[in-house]
Amino acid sequence: MFRSVRHMIYDLIEWRSQILSGTLPQDELKELKKKVTAKIDYGNRILDLDLVVRDEDGNILDPEQTSTISLFRAHEIASKQVEERLQEEKSQKQNIDINRQAKFAATPSFALFVNLKNVVCKIGEDAEVLMSLYDPLESKFISENYLVRWSSCGLPKDIDRLHNLRAVFTDLGSKDLKRDKISFVCQIVRVGRMELRDNNTRKLTSGLRRPFGVAGNFLC
Repeated sequence: MFRSVRHMIYDLIEWRSQILSGTLPQDELKELKKKVTAKIDYGNRILDLDLVVRDEDGNILDPEQTSTISLFRAHEIASKQVEERLQEEKSQKQNIDINRQAKFAATPSFALFVNLKNVVCKIGEDAEVLMSLYDPLESKFISENYLVRWSSCGLPKDIDRLHNLRAVFTDLGSKDLKRDKISFVCQIVRVGRMELRDNNTRKLTSGLRRPFGVAGNFLC
């Protein structure tokens, strides 16, 4: 309700500026005033406030100069217009909800949440840990890699992310669920020297990426 009233207030502020500008033709000015009064009446209705009875031009009827029957008929017309507006917006909202549900039903989406606790593997140097989803029957990866850089000390290189190594594999649709097998694969890439036993400082290399290990687990 707060958002609805806020949008209505913004509309009224904009329309008030247009009216005070004095640049609108008479016919457009008349239509804009009707739109303003309709918006005010609608806002009063959803806030359970009193309904203001108006004439055809949107002016408030004076009960001292208007007969009781005229006031009653004007009240009936105003109430009917507001109720029609409420039903129209309710119908539009229902249609939007139905379309949204139909869209989700036609294209269901699932997600896999992964929380990396630790890497128990004696590497000896810095490493990159890559996690992804793999279809063993088609021999291809079906997701992007989640990359974690692991230091030789046995901790994440980004120490601020300690105990917060989480990833979500999203947009897994019905096609993925129909696969016969899906594997969760973890690859370890060593980053450092060409050979771990290479201690020759003259030939010492660094920053080279070499496959170190791989592990997998069937999800389905």
